[in-house]
Amino acid sequence: METAALARVLVDSSVWIEFFRKNEPYHGIVSRLMDDEQIVCCGVILAELMQGAKSERELAVLENFLQVFTFIHETPELWAAAGKLSHSLRRKGVTVGLSDCFIAVAAASANVRVATLDRHFDILCKPAGISLFPLT
Repeated sequence: METAALARVLVDSSVWIEFFRKNEPYHGIVSRLMDDEQIVCCGVILAELMQGAKSERELAVLENFLQVFTFIHETPELWAAAGKLSHSLRRKGVTVGLSDCFIAVAAASANVRVATLDRHFDILCKPAGISLFPLT
């Protein structure tokens, strides 16, 4: 299959953590996505991963994300949309972190699926207009 024909996937930090721990099936899934050049990233995911880095070596690996992956263009409008999404959910009694709301609206804006282990994204699918990448 042509790489251009493959759908792009925004890999959430929860999946990256399992990838770096070499936990299957996530290590294999992310490896295939990388091989097929399907992965996109966004700044908040990179920041979350860097925040949790345990060494300078890990930080250096994460800094390479900037050269390796396409990043979703982040705009003030996306941040506003994330804030509105969070506000709307809170009015319904549902609390989802702002970073997850941002990831969802960024994925929707780029028309990419989200690979995540975070159950908050089940809640975000319909209101954000995203779909999840299957990890099983």
